[in-house]
Amino acid sequence: QVQLVESGGGSVQAGGSLRLSCAAYGYPYSSYYMAWFRQIPGKEREGVAGIDSDGSTSYADSVKGRFTLSKDNAKNTLYLQKNSLKPEDTAMYYCAADFNIPPYCSGGICYGNYWGQGTQVTVSS
Repeated sequence: QVQLVESGGGSVQAGGSLRLSCAAYGYPYSSYYMAWFRQIPGKEREGVAGIDSDGSTSYADSVKGRFTLSKDNAKNTLYLQKNSLKPEDTAMYYCAADFNIPPYCSGGICYGNYWGQGTQVTVSS
């Protein structure tokens, strides 16, 4: 059974840091496209950062230079290091994985074979 489990969320003051983890179970982790998304109540889920199976990464403009993706293949875990956090980074963060295409959201619909349950990040000013 494929499962993604996020952790590492919490409350932090603006300017602080958090590291989110996404542990993957039940599939060949290193062969998958993986990505982080975030969602605020009442708004569409948006992509934050993604990593291909070859390790190449991409980031939303709003987080470039502040967030960094990394993978630990031995632990089947994807990390999102978040620095210089801002109140607008407050959201529920979700991890997603897909074997064929990078997970993405468009028009209110999100595509990806597997999704985690989410971890809340709250940044206070």
